[in-house]
Amino acid sequence: MRCACPRCGQGKLFKGYLDVAERCGTCGLDLSKVDSGDGPAVFLIFILGFLVVPVALWVSMTVDWPLWLHAIVWSVVVIGLTLGMLRPAKAYVIALQYRYRRNELE
Repeated sequence: MRCACPRCGQGKLFKGYLDVAERCGTCGLDLSKVDSGDGPAVFLIFILGFLVVPVALWVSMTVDWPLWLHAIVWSVVVIGLTLGMLRPAKAYVIALQYRYRRNELE
């Protein structure tokens, strides 16, 4: 969750928002071979769908909002949660790759 190096836990994993650094600044782990693919996005689709859809349905049954307001509110909620959770999800997938495929990454 700290988006740190999977080996030492101290160095920064990202050089930008989602750009993985070439090397860890602390331990020197080569991060250029790391590829998380679409895994984090797929995980977030399932997680956010499971969490947001029931809440949206409950709110739509409880509150009498116009349909356009529901579209705006839930779009903003989903986009905000996605952008907030995408970086930690990518870091988690990279950490799992390091843990279970260490020989290929080093």
